[in-house]
Amino acid sequence: MTLTETRRMVLAAVAACDEKKGEDTRVLQLDPADSAFTDFFLITSSANDRQSQAIADEIELRLKRDFGTYPNSVEGRRVGEWVLMDYVDFVVHIFLRDRRTFYDIERLRKSARPIEVAELTAALTEKTLAARKKAPVKREAKKAVTKKAPAKKVAKKSAKKAAKSPAKRGK
Repeated sequence: MTLTETRRMVLAAVAACDEKKGEDTRVLQLDPADSAFTDFFLITSSANDRQSQAIADEIELRLKRDFGTYPNSVEGRRVGEWVLMDYVDFVVHIFLRDRRTFYDIERLRKSARPIEVAELTAALTEKTLAARKKAPVKREAKKAVTKKAPAKKVAKKSAKKAAKSPAKRGK
């Protein structure tokens, strides 16, 4: 998966968090030298375990529908205190507020750089514009639609009828 596609998926997951009223949603870009297992962490909080589960369900549904991808693994969904969804190139952490404070995962990843959603969107927009400038414009020639004239069809039908009629067969 390319970095651009990963960013699109992270943005879709952020949108799912926002839709289900996730709180204090943050994206961390991990340092490749420090962490070789994933590129991004998406971290959000919820008010209760049902909301955690709803956020996880919405992220999974949206990424399945929009990108055809499923999480490699999901942990903690049933309890809902800390749901971890591993999409390989990024990992989603959904915490209850008090659990997020207790584990303080942002502090554990000191080398990770916080990224604003606007920054992710801008990076995607710049790459899209650059790709459009480089790509040649393809113009397909319109194919001329030719229809058989009704007179030809009528002539063929009458010829078939004449061949089948008893007068022509000599009866």
